[in-house]
Formats: sequence, C-alpha cells, structure tokens
Amino acid sequence: MAQPTHYQVLELHETATQAEIKRAYRRLAKQFHPDSQTEVASHEDIARINNAYEVLGDPARREVYDRQRQGLSATTTEASASQRTQRTADMQDLYRRQRQAAQSAEAQQEAWLKRVYGPVDRLVAKVMAPLKAEIRKLAADPFDDDLMADFQDYLEQCRSWLDQARAKLQSMANPTSTAGVAAEINRCLGQLEDGVDEMERFTLSYEETYLHTGEELFRIARQLRQEAKERVKGLV
Repeated sequence: MAQPTHYQVLELHETATQAEIKRAYRRLAKQFHPDSQTEVASHEDIARINNAYEVLGDPARREVYDRQRQGLSATTTEASASQRTQRTADMQDLYRRQRQAAQSAEAQQEAWLKRVYGPVDRLVAKVMAPLKAEIRKLAADPFDDDLMADFQDYLEQCRSWLDQARAKLQSMANPTSTAGVAAEINRCLGQLEDGVDEMERFTLSYEETYLHTGEELFRIARQLRQEAKERVKGLV
C-alpha cells in the first residue's frame, strides 16, 4: 500500500496556502497529541503530522518536496505509458501472427484444392462418365467377344485412372479445413475400385449380379463425389 503524502497526512489539497497548512497542523496536533487525552491520540500519528508540517511549513523544503513528487509522478506516468505501448505492440504482434497463420492456412487450402482435389475429381469423372454407354454397348450381346473386350479395356482404363487418382490424393497432406473433402474423395475412390472389381467378375462369369453390384457402387461413388463438391463450395 502506498504511503500517504504529506498533504494527505495534513488533510490538505496540494494547492494549500501556508496559512491553510498552519491551521491544519494546529487542528491535527491538538487532536492527535498524546497529551490531549482524546480517543484518537497517537504517538505514531503525531510523528507523521509533525514530519509533514516540517516539510510543508517550510516553503523552500515544500518546493523541493513538490518537485520530487512531480518527478516520481512523471516516472510513474512514463512507466504506465511504456506498459501501454508494450501491450499495444504485443497485441499488434499477436494479430499479425494470427493473420499470417490464417493467410498461410488459406494458401495451403488453395494449393491442395488446385493440385490434389481438382486433378482427382477430373480422374473420377473420367471413370464414371462412360459407364452407362459402355454397359449399353455390352448389353447388345454380352457374349460377343469384341464387345466384351471393349468393356474389359474400359475397366482396365478405369483401374489406371483410379491408380493415378489414389497417387495424387496421397501426394500432398490435406489441410485441416479440407479434411471432410479428402475423406469423401477417399471413400469415393474406394467405392469405384470395388465397383470395377465387381464388374470384372462379371466379365469372367457373365453373372449379372456382379454387374448390378458394380453399378450400385458407382452410384454411391457419384453421391460421395457430389458431397465432396458441396464441401468445397463451403470452403471457397
């Protein structure tokens, strides 16, 4: 706790005149003097009162005292100003670092969408787009060797595209903001790979159940691709 000033001890304003200082001293000395027999009489208080009056009651000593107090006040003010300046600088530095982190995160997201998501999505489209036309051609005569060979070529091309898509997806770690997109794309690739496996079984056994299962897996993959697109729209 800060020590009271001489003005506070004498219960005076700092602009008090010498006459006011003298009157205040007499009043307080009478009140606190140990010989006064009052309830508030105190050796400690009267010592502080006497000390305060010795300084303030002497114009020369009072002037020195006031200058010292003003210097202390200025030092305190300067310290407070320095602290405020430092706090402002700290807040600005924090804001700058947060902004840089946000900009970095945005740059990473943009790079991933451009270098990974875009190419993978185009490869997925290449796999899915021809399916109906390929099945329609094969349906003309599944036992026709040329038609079956064409369908098998399509499935082999699908495997190549899916391998490229899988490699592209694993070529760069996805930012946290795109985790949902990456998960949907990964599931989409898995459904397509399984679908190709099922349709390949059909080419060996001519069992249409495999073909229908493959079509259903492609349908699920198409839905997952659309969900990934919706997530991307929410990012940009």
